Amino acid sequence: MRKILIGLFVTLVLFSESVNPLILFNTVFAQQKPIPPYAKWGVFAIKKTKEKYPNAQVIDYLHIGRKSGTHTSTETFKLWLKDSSKEFGVFINIEFNNDTERVIKVTFKETSK
Repeated sequence: MRKILIGLFVTLVLFSESVNPLILFNTVFAQQKPIPPYAKWGVFAIKKTKEKYPNAQVIDYLHIGRKSGTHTSTETFKLWLKDSSKEFGVFINIEFNNDTERVIKVTFKETSK
C-alpha cells in the first residue's frame, strides 16, 4: 500500500503543475481527530447566537469548558461576532440535564474583549 501511495505521489509531482504535491502528501497521511464531546453544544451555541444576533457574523469560536453538577451541567463558549458597526464577544452558557441532555437555560453576556 505504501509503495502505491509513494508511486502516486511521485506521479503527481512529475505530471502536475496545478496541484501542490505536499498538500496531497499531507492529506494522505493525516490522521482524523476524534470529535470532542462538546462539539454538539458548540453547534447549538452558534445556532442560538445567530438567532439572537441575526445581523452579525460569527468570526471566531472558543470552548471555555464544562461545569458538571449532580443533575445539570453547563457548557461555556466564547464567540466573537462582527456586524456592520462593531466587533464584540459573547459568552454563552448552555445549562442542560445530565441524563436527558435537554436544554434548561441559555444565557448570553456581551464583552468587548
